[in-house]
Amino acid sequence: MMSPNVFWFIPTHGDGRYLGTAEAGRATTHSYMRQIAQAADDLGYEGVLLPTGVSCEDAWVVASSMIPLTRQLKFLVAIRPGLMSPSLAARMAATFDRLSGGRLLVNVVTGGDPVELAGDGLHVSHDERYDITDEFLTVWRKELAGETGDLQGKHIDIRGGKLLIPGVQKPHPPLYFGGSSPAAQQVAAKHVDLYLTWGEPPDQVAEKIASVRRLAEAEGRHMRFGIRLHVIVRETEEEAWRDAETLISRVDDATIAHAQQVFARMDSHGQSRMKALHNGSRESLEISPNLWAGVGLVRGGAGTALVGDKDTVADRMREYEELGIDTFIFSGYPHLEEAYRFAELVFPKLGVNSQPVAAGPSASPFGPFGGEIIASAERPPFETRRERVAG
Repeated sequence: MMSPNVFWFIPTHGDGRYLGTAEAGRATTHSYMRQIAQAADDLGYEGVLLPTGVSCEDAWVVASSMIPLTRQLKFLVAIRPGLMSPSLAARMAATFDRLSGGRLLVNVVTGGDPVELAGDGLHVSHDERYDITDEFLTVWRKELAGETGDLQGKHIDIRGGKLLIPGVQKPHPPLYFGGSSPAAQQVAAKHVDLYLTWGEPPDQVAEKIASVRRLAEAEGRHMRFGIRLHVIVRETEEEAWRDAETLISRVDDATIAHAQQVFARMDSHGQSRMKALHNGSRESLEISPNLWAGVGLVRGGAGTALVGDKDTVADRMREYEELGIDTFIFSGYPHLEEAYRFAELVFPKLGVNSQPVAAGPSASPFGPFGGEIIASAERPPFETRRERVAG
């Protein structure tokens, strides 16, 4: 089996050691976000996801600022149908793709919170938002492919839209998309390259993949699949589960209740499915072997984490791979430390290439995980260490 594509996450809405509290929290400064992006780049992650929404720093601005600070890292950045013009979004994508040397991936985010969307000036129903997304992507894809974006639709009226300066990737940067409703899945089947699901139990993920695959085949298209999860990986199972409990140890019942009220106002099918995994209760949070729903008690969007030692986490990933998943988008708390921990412990199990991007005088002779010189005289036995980790 080929090694999967593994992405990390830039927490533009905040980070810390505990959920639901400012205790030990970290500000989302440019310096901190840069550290995470450069760590992901050096460690061999395929790319990073930047979130979008009212609670986040603007993803396009942040990602653009990281282009000259990284070398091969890809950036998964959101376009927002209904909030952006498809022609403007096409120019933004082409510019970013050129300036980054073809390192843009595009996340199509329709949105699932009517209150937040109203604050952005969008006042339409759930299914109408996906009608807008369909029209938006029809124009966006045409213009990136060098065609004229003419469309007089129900929601979008574009006449003679053109992209004069093309991007690098043809016909356009790959489109990623997540949505659990029938309307969302139909849009995915028609337009996107990779369908993303949040971290549901394997049987639920299998059903979703089968549904989207059937719809894509009916459109004469091939679909790839990915999954968005958190991760808590440690040397031992006991350590991992202890740290999972520590992560939510500062969350009180009032905070959970308030978060669940916010989730209840949303019309996102995916958020409803996340909420149903725990129903706002701390009891029975392990909803499938090593799949823990504690994050979703207070965090919107992706609310589950793989918890375990390196062998267990790698095995659970392979179970998803067997269903058709080839891309994993992970995050963990705090994001800088967990990026290193996951790469050090799990990458060797997955066969992910984690060698330095460019060898040079400053590159470690021991690979990205290095090792201190023993007694100031001898190099550590890197080959033996690597074999031990991989075995």
